Amino acid sequence: MHIVLISTYELGHQPFGLASPAAWLRAAGARVTCLDLAVQPERDWRVPVADAQLVAIYVPMHTATRLAAQLIKQIRADYPSLHICCYGLYAPLNESFLRGLGVDTILGGEFEQGLAALYRRLVDTEQHKLPAVQPEPRISLVKQAFLRPDRSTLPDLARYAQLQHGNIYRIVGYTEASRGCKHLCRHCPIVPVYGGRFRVVQRDIVLADIRQQVAAGAEHITFGDPDFFNGIGHALPLLQALHHEFPQLTYDVTIKIEHLLLHAKHLHVLRDTGCAFVTSAVEAVEDMILAIFDKRHSAADFARAVELMRSVGLILNPTFVAFTPWTSRLGYQKLLQTIARLELVEHVAPIQYAIRLLLPTGSKLLELPQVQTLVAPFDHAALCYPWTHPDPAMDRLQADVLQLVSSQARKLERSVLFEHVWSLAHSETRPAVQLRRTQAGAGARMAKPPVPQLSEPWYC
Repeated sequence: MHIVLISTYELGHQPFGLASPAAWLRAAGARVTCLDLAVQPERDWRVPVADAQLVAIYVPMHTATRLAAQLIKQIRADYPSLHICCYGLYAPLNESFLRGLGVDTILGGEFEQGLAALYRRLVDTEQHKLPAVQPEPRISLVKQAFLRPDRSTLPDLARYAQLQHGNIYRIVGYTEASRGCKHLCRHCPIVPVYGGRFRVVQRDIVLADIRQQVAAGAEHITFGDPDFFNGIGHALPLLQALHHEFPQLTYDVTIKIEHLLLHAKHLHVLRDTGCAFVTSAVEAVEDMILAIFDKRHSAADFARAVELMRSVGLILNPTFVAFTPWTSRLGYQKLLQTIARLELVEHVAPIQYAIRLLLPTGSKLLELPQVQTLVAPFDHAALCYPWTHPDPAMDRLQADVLQLVSSQARKLERSVLFEHVWSLAHSETRPAVQLRRTQAGAGARMAKPPVPQLSEPWYC
């Protein structure tokens, strides 16, 4: 049986979500074609799909799902009897929508076993349509014994995002050492699927995956774990083993502010093993919004983490949900002031100034009465519950910032773009703009460039 695995977008990374199931399916005897349409737009997907008995589309995030929806419509129109599966974090979150498009199988959580089981059942029954209720679990949290991902037919790593450090560029690989998360942040799409649990990928598999990417030219590795310190007993020995084998290899990880403070005594291990930067979902600098999100850190904790990371010699890459229904203009100005005061302008990807709160199906925020009164009915085109700000000027500001960032992020230095955002944010407070803007610009220039960053500018 011929299976086509398709990724539409994964933040500029070579998809672990194709390589891992490809290994499982090939081990089971399938003939597998992998397509990454994010970097292969010129490839005609119809040629391999026409010869396939199963098409499985990876949907790990919101943008990928929206792109997949358009693809599914085309595939279903051209091949009405073909079995279509969607797998990944956003598959169970959007099950009713995807099934309405003609998707037969939905697999979330630990999806590799489910895909292998689906393949075997289709081979055994020679049926490509499922019964009314699929036998494979929609969400599986089984503890899998992973296989080494098979990247042999994926596009070259050089076609993906690179690490930029000043004028130096490094080829980036991508892997996952764990999935899920122990925490229950209300705005996070991981929570409805994993419910506060996480699963590790065995250390020898992670190292084997990195080893093959280094052989393919990788000079830096992004760990895609939602929180690398969910299982610190798994993470630190892995980093030490990695550094022992590849002392010149750098990497980046994502870690909660809470965990950075809790595990402060271990941060030197990151520094000493080649960590280029740590991404942390700060989200807001107002304690009221952080409490709504249930982030379990405060604005003061964020500032403490910045100073802690500097004292250790590590770079913090904060991310934000800059626009929420509770963000006032003064609150947005406070966010920019905080970034400038903490000398983080060069550390923040410009898209972070424009990120708007997304409310997908299953969001724990929808359980809050104050959110229920804000949202409109589910928008199937946008795959979220729309909301409008009580102050229409804030929605206009978000649109203006997004347009600025979208058009200028690749052209302007971060400090210059920050000053443009600052100007937009203060456009209605003229008397105080000049002084504050001058202070912000000074803060931006005080950051110590160059700061390592990935060349892919988007985040959702």
